[in-house]
Amino acid sequence: MNRKTLALPAVAGLLAPLLVACGGSDESGAIVVGTTDQFLATAEAPAPLDPAFAYDTGAWNILRQTVQTLMHVPRGGGEPVPEAAESCRFSDRLSESYRCKLREGLTFSDGTPVTAADVKFSVERVLAIKSDNGTAALLANVDTVETNGDREIVFHLKTPDATFPYKLSTPVAGILSKDKYGAKELRAGFEVDGSGPYTMKTELQGEKIVKAVFTKNPKYKGDITLRNDKVELRSFADADSMGKALESREIDMMTRSMSLDQVKDLTEKPKEGIDLTEVPGLEIRYLAFNTADPSVKDAAVRQAMAAVVDRGALINTVYGTTAQPLYSLIPSSVTGHSTAFFDSYGEPSTKKAAGILSKAGIKKPVKVTLHYTTDHYGSGTQKEFEALRDQLNATGLFDTSVQGSEWSTFRPAQKRGDYAVYGLGWFPDFPDPDNYVAPFLDTDNFLNTPYVNASVRDQLIPQSRRSADRNAASSVFGQIQKIVAKDVPVLPLWQGKQYVAARDDLTGVEWALNTSSDLLLWELGRGTA
Repeated sequence: MNRKTLALPAVAGLLAPLLVACGGSDESGAIVVGTTDQFLATAEAPAPLDPAFAYDTGAWNILRQTVQTLMHVPRGGGEPVPEAAESCRFSDRLSESYRCKLREGLTFSDGTPVTAADVKFSVERVLAIKSDNGTAALLANVDTVETNGDREIVFHLKTPDATFPYKLSTPVAGILSKDKYGAKELRAGFEVDGSGPYTMKTELQGEKIVKAVFTKNPKYKGDITLRNDKVELRSFADADSMGKALESREIDMMTRSMSLDQVKDLTEKPKEGIDLTEVPGLEIRYLAFNTADPSVKDAAVRQAMAAVVDRGALINTVYGTTAQPLYSLIPSSVTGHSTAFFDSYGEPSTKKAAGILSKAGIKKPVKVTLHYTTDHYGSGTQKEFEALRDQLNATGLFDTSVQGSEWSTFRPAQKRGDYAVYGLGWFPDFPDPDNYVAPFLDTDNFLNTPYVNASVRDQLIPQSRRSADRNAASSVFGQIQKIVAKDVPVLPLWQGKQYVAARDDLTGVEWALNTSSDLLLWELGRGTA
């Protein structure tokens, strides 16, 4: 989230700089966590922390600390359990009606009661605003929201959806006060008001957060147990500066995204007082295509790229043991995973790709530009895209160039359709195969893609959501993956591992980052666990 931004004057005025010197990790008793996530308010994204707009891991990691949801995924994973709710359940056999009851005495951090009307307002607000960031797609299956008194809410769904409890556990379903948020407009700036485990104050430099301080919310009532009173989240420009801050004890922990060199160094040459922890991860990386762009409109071009990309060589060159090849949108540890791209294209083959292009009558070499973001996924991204460029050009079938831009420019341009081919990463909203399919292929998807497959959207995705037993939906996801491998609207590349490094007196580190890359700051403590 950087580059030269066109900050709105109104936003800049709202966010008057509050920068102060960054002291040591124990200056105020706070646990200090470093991140390379960047938090900016720009002309094209003036409301980065509004739940109706926010749809990236960094923003969600702020919202999860401050805005409460009806459900949440418990420590260690598994099915969602009640959080702001006292209870939630499907009240019909078809999974089309979902009923929740709020905890008694629930209030926002300012003491205002949280009611069923606030839940209804929050969900309907997301659907009314329907931001171009793709956020509303998670709640698009909601038909109506009904309240019964101050504590009971019923969600009536358009079609059966066994994944709905997971969707209610994401920040898009965060409970907001209608006194603080407009019903049909985004809330500009970085203020967040909720009923979550922490309240937040930010320190800014221009239109960018440099520090977010989370303080235990004394009015919080929910399922989460806090193991600290205050946590500071500090944003760094890159992994190297974050690593130096950990070594000098300016911070207690560094999280996403550590560089491969840092992971390798801490593995081979451990540093005194610092522990490296590998935590399960479900991140994927992929190329995506604007299928309306003339350069890649013909599926043969996309298929030819799929036939020559060498995932193994790419990983060996850039990511080493921190990644593994991915041959479908759904990673290997998630139900519904397949090797559809390998089954369709086999080992990388210039001969096969040349045949695909010749059969379609496409003139060679095909000129393409691979676009990537320079500051959102870690320091290896540029090297990754240069390696992809070299692979494609070595075949003689492509004339490939690469172009990088900072996230604040990259993401709006990608949504507008300015790029024919671009790279993105995906950290799941929730650990279910649906969340590796719908955000890319369903209506109002995250990519804002022109690609439409009616069979996937109208039949297969709805069919997959009918199964409460997610293993029973595997065959449907297998059909979807075969279609993706044939049409290639996206090209999966690799799935990654997650690492955090922390001072050895910090406890709860192994729980502080879950498989969806959710940062759970309340798990951190000091001394004896």
